[in-house]
Amino acid sequence: MSLFKTVPPNVVQSIRAFRVNDLQEEAARLGQHFLYAYCAEATTKQQVLAIIAGAFHFPRHFGKNFDALGDCLTDLTYKAGPQPGFIVVIEQLPNTQKFDKEARETLLDVFRDAADFWADKKVAFRVFYSFQ
Repeated sequence: MSLFKTVPPNVVQSIRAFRVNDLQEEAARLGQHFLYAYCAEATTKQQVLAIIAGAFHFPRHFGKNFDALGDCLTDLTYKAGPQPGFIVVIEQLPNTQKFDKEARETLLDVFRDAADFWADKKVAFRVFYSFQ
């Protein structure tokens, strides 16, 4: 039985009851990319983006801004060839003065835009996140 029977193929949602290991196993079972970033050490937007860029193997020239993140999640990946789907986990996003609610929402909006982009291409793009 699919772990995602109640999870749409293109969604950004809280990790809630899901466990990272189960999500990783489901990605393997489905033959999809599993992208994982653990952000507990970050306190600023640049640190969060640097952790995501490193964990997701973005190119060295990644600009560490929200626009560059969107480009890497969509255009660059799309140009790399057909994609089997994505399961993305971003754990422990900070709640600090330099990465506040507005920054967190903007980050999640970038992932929502990427989910929409991949939905148009009929490619699953599921994002699960948690806050500190």
